[in-house]
Amino acid sequence: MRSIWNGAISFGLVSIPIKLVNATESHSISFRQIHLSDGGRVRYRKVCELDGEEVPTEEIGKGYEEADGSIVPITEEDLARLPLATAKTIEIMSFVPAEEIDPLQMDAAYYLAANGATAAKPYTLLREALKRSRKVAIAKYALRGRERLGMLRVVGDVIAMHGLLWPDEIRAPEGVAPEASVSVREAELDLADALMATLGEVELGSLKDEYREAVEEMIAAKAGGAFEPSEAVVEPAGGQVIDLMAALEKSVRAAKASRGEGGGSPEGEAAEVTPIRRKRAGAAAAAAAAAPKAVGGKKSTAASAKKTAAAKKSTAATGTGTGKAAAKSTAAKSTSGTASAKKTAAAAKKTATPRKRTSA
Repeated sequence: MRSIWNGAISFGLVSIPIKLVNATESHSISFRQIHLSDGGRVRYRKVCELDGEEVPTEEIGKGYEEADGSIVPITEEDLARLPLATAKTIEIMSFVPAEEIDPLQMDAAYYLAANGATAAKPYTLLREALKRSRKVAIAKYALRGRERLGMLRVVGDVIAMHGLLWPDEIRAPEGVAPEASVSVREAELDLADALMATLGEVELGSLKDEYREAVEEMIAAKAGGAFEPSEAVVEPAGGQVIDLMAALEKSVRAAKASRGEGGGSPEGEAAEVTPIRRKRAGAAAAAAAAAPKAVGGKKSTAASAKKTAAAKKSTAATGTGTGKAAAKSTAAKSTSGTASAKKTAAAAKKTATPRKRTSA
């Protein structure tokens, strides 16, 4: 990769010769302006306002426009005489935790490459120190005629530098937040949580610019004479959401369907979402509803009492898997049935023959 700046990193008394390389590149498609009637290229010409003549590049300089419209000429020599200590040095000022950097300040990204064999040792030292500290370095540097703020961090085996906007270049978000007072219900937050969980995570490396690909295909088709324009389907944007809950529920179903997950509610039906904080109570209620119920009642024989006792044991075993609440309810009903059976057996003894009592 071609370097765009050569200098050094100043790390206390340590100087590390480096080369600055662009870490990003733009893949956006550029268009030229043309004359619609004949397809000829339309170009801009730099013309002097005073004499109306076109000015070649070598005769164009810099100037600062005052409030009254007058121009103050500024030469490269004027700028070179300014005391700019960071003209050829990336001067590290401090080390801070990465989370202290506001992402709003992030600007262009660069790779810093060691410039020469002698730079390998101090470069590696700084890289490993940054790794171990888990911090980033804040530095000043000069590029394209102005002093800038930067953040150095480790990316793989190299040191990367992000240009940072100066704090006074970040605008305050005044008048951006909704002015009206809005309250959000817990049920809406629960559905939003469910939607976030359903969408899950994405592999950033798999993302691509589908619009750019469509433009490239269209250009190739037009160049080959096989382009057939079709009507683009554009979803309406900016509409008012009338039923937020319905929109969230529909979004959850759509996200599950796109991930191939079953169990989504049919179209038009409300999706069931169990709030996180009520999951335990909901599970206990479901277990109680699913548990088999023992049917108590009067029995006329001792055999029925034995059957009821066996049912009690079976229900107790089932209760171990389905929940304590269901087991207690079943045991209570079985005890009632057993008591009734004993009562019936006692009555039967009174009416029995003397022979049976003697044998007993």
